[in-house]
Amino acid sequence: MTLTLDEKIALLQEVGEEIINLDELREMVKWKNDHNQEIYAYDGFEPSGNIHIAQGLLRAINVNKITKAGVKFKFLVADWHAAANHKFDGDLEVIKEVGDFFIEVWKVCGMDLSNVEFIYASDIVKDPAYWELVLKIAINSSLNRVKRCIQIMGRSESEKLTASQILYPLMQAADIFYLPADICQLGLDQRKVNMLAREVATKLNRPKPVAVHHHMIMGLNKPPDTNLTGVDRVIKLKMSKSDPDTAIFMLDSPDDIKRKINKAYCPPKQITENPILEYCKYIIFELRDKFKVDRPQEYGGDIEYSSFKELENDYGKGKLSPPDLKLAVIKYLNQLLQPIREHFDKDKKAKKLYLFVKQADEKDKNRKKK
Repeated sequence: MTLTLDEKIALLQEVGEEIINLDELREMVKWKNDHNQEIYAYDGFEPSGNIHIAQGLLRAINVNKITKAGVKFKFLVADWHAAANHKFDGDLEVIKEVGDFFIEVWKVCGMDLSNVEFIYASDIVKDPAYWELVLKIAINSSLNRVKRCIQIMGRSESEKLTASQILYPLMQAADIFYLPADICQLGLDQRKVNMLAREVATKLNRPKPVAVHHHMIMGLNKPPDTNLTGVDRVIKLKMSKSDPDTAIFMLDSPDDIKRKINKAYCPPKQITENPILEYCKYIIFELRDKFKVDRPQEYGGDIEYSSFKELENDYGKGKLSPPDLKLAVIKYLNQLLQPIREHFDKDKKAKKLYLFVKQADEKDKNRKKK
C-alpha cells in the first residue's frame, strides 16, 4: 500500500520525540518522492558489549516505522569509533566480533530487514575520501565546539580526554555525509553531533541532514537528584550498560528480568519519570494490542487495557498498584524476549557469538579494575 506524504510524515513523527526540523523533513521527503529518489536514514552503534532492550526491541520498533514510511535504513557498526573511545582496550578484532553479535540480535528481534543495510566503519575508513571529510569538518569546527559533543561517547567535558576521543565526533559527523544519510535517526543523546553536522553542511556544500531523535528510555533505578534539564537530563536518566541492573538486556533470563523489574523504581501514582511505565509505553504497547494485568479478585480482579493512556490514567489514580503492574511487565517482557533467548540457545553461531561477548565483557571489566 502506497502511503501519502502526510502518512509518511506521521510515521516519522511517531519515532521522533524531537525533529530538527519538521518543515525540512516534509520538504525533503516530498522532493525525493517527486524525483523518484531514495531516502536514507542512519543510526550508528558502538559495539560495546551486551545489547539492552532499547538497542534491540525499541530499535526494531523505530526502524520498522521508518522503513514503512518508505525510507531505507543504514546501520553503521561503529567499530573504529569504539576503538577510539577505548572500548575493549581498542582491540578492533574483539570489537568487530561484538558488532557481529549486535547484527545477530537485530536479525531476530522482529526488525524488517528488507530495507536495512549493515555497514562497518572499518570498511568505510579504507576510503581516502572519508578522511578528507573528517579533515574538512575539523577545519570548519573549533576545538571547543567538538568537545561539546563528547557526551555522545558517554563522556563529559570535564574528563581527561585522549586525542582519539577528540577525533570521534569528527568521524561521526563525517559518517553522515559519507553514507550519505538524509535523516540522522539517533537518540536524543546524540543531538550535539547531529547539530554539528548541520552547522558544517553548507561549508561542505552538502544538504543539511534532518535530525529525528527518538526517546531515550530511562534506567530502572531511581532518578538521581539533579538540576539538569532537557537533553542533559535525558542523558543522565537513560539506562546504562555500566550498571546492568539499570536495564533489561536482550538475553536476560526470566529470573534476571523478575529481579530487575521487582526492584525497579516505580512510585505509586507517579506517571512521570517512571521507568516501568516507560517500558509499557515505548515497548510493550508498541508490540502488543492488549495489556492484561492478572490480579486476585479481592484486589479488583483481572483488568485489560487496550491503550497506554488507559493504563496511565488508572495508575495515576491509584487504581493499579506497582506490584500488579510489575508482574504484568515481567510477563510481557519474557514473552517478547523468549524467541531471542531461544535463537541464541539453539543456533550454534549465535551461541558462540554471545559467549564471546560475555567473555570479552568480563575481561574488560577486570582490566578496568586493575
